[in-house]
Amino acid sequence: MKRIRTDDQPSNQPVSNWRYRLHEIIFEAETPAGKTFDVLLIVCIIASIIVVMVDSVSRWQQSIGQLLLIAEWAFTILFSIEYVLRLVCTGRPIKYATSFFGIVDLLAIIPTYLGLFLPGTKYLLVVRVLRILRVFRVLKLVQYLDEANYLLAALRSSSRKIAVFLFAVGTLVVICGSLMYVVEGEANGFTSIPRSIYWAIVTLTTVGYGDISPQTDLGQVLASIIMILGYGIIAVPTGIVTVGLSQASRRTTISTTSCPDCSSEGHAHDALFCKDCGSKL
Repeated sequence: MKRIRTDDQPSNQPVSNWRYRLHEIIFEAETPAGKTFDVLLIVCIIASIIVVMVDSVSRWQQSIGQLLLIAEWAFTILFSIEYVLRLVCTGRPIKYATSFFGIVDLLAIIPTYLGLFLPGTKYLLVVRVLRILRVFRVLKLVQYLDEANYLLAALRSSSRKIAVFLFAVGTLVVICGSLMYVVEGEANGFTSIPRSIYWAIVTLTTVGYGDISPQTDLGQVLASIIMILGYGIIAVPTGIVTVGLSQASRRTTISTTSCPDCSSEGHAHDALFCKDCGSKL
């Protein structure tokens, strides 16, 4: 019999078959029952999001507001039961509760309960759209998960370079903003250094709102230089990430298998043990 360690249970105590079966249905996407559960869950998530959106339209809220309220509470109760079942069937409920999907699942039900005390918070339920990320598991889009991990590794390896780049850009906009404040002055709309820095950021990023613009010849020359620098700066992060991608030579094929102990995902297809807790898969 398979054994799963819980936070309040010794690791040598076996878990009942119903609990293992429940974990297989809720967390696994390879089995027919697991895939059916995930598909139904995604349908409910999409339906609940539609209900929240429709409820925000005053015309519909006035005509079928009561029906929308009943539907919202029905979805909330359903998701609450699902969240509790996830905690019950996993070996480490605290680890799941603090994971990305665990937090998203909790945020998906809290706004409705908060709405009893703080009206208006129910519209925060649109966070449920993040739960649709589970569609990657349902449709077995493993190659996309693989590419996502590949890109994430490249971003991590380039994090220091990106931090230095952002620091350099921040220094540049402070200098340019201060110079523009001195050149243009309050008469031309540059009423303070922070406002001038705002103009420098807008100009350097090639957004160009146009709410503030230099009027003097020297100011326009400086603005032209900043605009040209903006085009050059755009290419720098792309180059940094590209180098990171080329350096990430080893790629790992990811499966949808979920650890029955800690509910961790993202294991290699040939993995026999969990990469986080070491439990047997």
